[in-house]
Amino acid sequence: MKTHLITQNLILVVMVLVIGSCQIVQDTEPRDSAIDAIFSDIKSDNPGAVVGVIKDGDIVHRAGYGSANLDYGISVDPETIFDVASISKQFAAFSALLLVQDGKLDLDEDVRTYVPELPQFSETITSRHLIHHTSGIRDWVQSMAVGGVEYGDVISFEMILRMLKNQNTLNFEPGTDYAYSNTGYNLLTLVIERAAGQGFREFTNERIFQPLGMTNTHFSDNHNEIVPDRAESYVLTGTRGSIARYGNDAIFERRANQLTAMGSSSLHTTIDDFIKWMNNYQTGAVGGEELRDQMLERGLLSNGDTLSYAYGLTISDYNNSPTFGHSGSWVGFRSNFIHLGEPGISIAVFCNFSTCDPQSRAFKIADLLMAAEPQVDTQQARPEPTAEPHRMAEVLDQYTGTFRNYELDTTYRLVVSDDHLVAYHWRARPTPLIPQGDDRFGFGTGWFGSGQGRITFDRDGNGELQGFQFNDVRVRNLYFEKTGALE
Repeated sequence: MKTHLITQNLILVVMVLVIGSCQIVQDTEPRDSAIDAIFSDIKSDNPGAVVGVIKDGDIVHRAGYGSANLDYGISVDPETIFDVASISKQFAAFSALLLVQDGKLDLDEDVRTYVPELPQFSETITSRHLIHHTSGIRDWVQSMAVGGVEYGDVISFEMILRMLKNQNTLNFEPGTDYAYSNTGYNLLTLVIERAAGQGFREFTNERIFQPLGMTNTHFSDNHNEIVPDRAESYVLTGTRGSIARYGNDAIFERRANQLTAMGSSSLHTTIDDFIKWMNNYQTGAVGGEELRDQMLERGLLSNGDTLSYAYGLTISDYNNSPTFGHSGSWVGFRSNFIHLGEPGISIAVFCNFSTCDPQSRAFKIADLLMAAEPQVDTQQARPEPTAEPHRMAEVLDQYTGTFRNYELDTTYRLVVSDDHLVAYHWRARPTPLIPQGDDRFGFGTGWFGSGQGRITFDRDGNGELQGFQFNDVRVRNLYFEKTGALE
């Protein structure tokens, strides 16, 4: 009996020592209470966020907040894996530059050299066009939304490439304009695979992630893959994206992530791993200093205009400090990464709920570390339509009918309802169209629009309606042919 009690006491002592040592490790991690306060609204039983901050190469803060999985009450910590969405693009651009170093890729060569099955557009598209979003290739996110695809559907890399191969026109002549295109980066990924002679996931693992010790990072090429410690994504119940504000009494619902858009998105990583990547911008340990500097070179249009977009990075300034970085958004995931050149601060915020606003939080952290007055919110409000809606109820009937786009293999029915022209699709919510005169209609944020979108009807010589052209920021000149009247 005495021996048994001694054994129990020893076990208790060991447990106390272990628990105590774990607490010591957590307490001695780099942590700033002022940064913690920026995330104080995130409660343990709500979706969460993780943040990593380095200054002059040293970690000054790393912490998780809230839950990675609400079903099981799993907390977010620096080893939680997030889908960081479009932050992924810098890794695709970096990979292309590694192949340029290897002598296997020419950024100014026609991409058909590597992908001969690309549609035969009359214009030449280069990898440099793809990197700087000047290719004119339509963005698949809005194109597929117009085609009735939901964000939560299975959207594979192969499906995106099939959509690309169906494109028969471009937004504009390559090099003459800028339009953000996820599809362009997916095509760049395919170019990288062909030039490297191996899969993109394998290439980035071997050339970037393993050399940097990013052992919990990969590009997802299988949405059914088991990924331990991966965060789920959430949105507020009853919202579609980031409409409502986050509150302490919020009720969330899960948003399935079934996307494998390698290159443009689908990078799964932890904040601990991403800190190593942020440090590589300081050291150039992988790729070298010359490649690192090239990542910050802005794109040029054919008329000589300089873009703010470089190699998967947006170049700007903040509080008189040169900055670069990128944001990410997919289903409920939101992410933001910024680097401030003076005084050498890098900040990354990853969230698993859509109303987290990581960009605002990142700049609040920058204000703290730069001892600067907080600036006005850097996110620009979406512009309101410039044209006042015209009352055209008496002539709306002429715009009704069925309209088909063969590129996306999709059909819309335009119907007059309650004195409004409304676009119906069997997989999408009805979208009211706002008359703007001269056969033009706006559609606000419907069709997953930017708020600047419009459709313009065209007529034959006799004034008969032939169809309409869909235009928005990322998708232009998408033509819908009128195929019939309403029954």
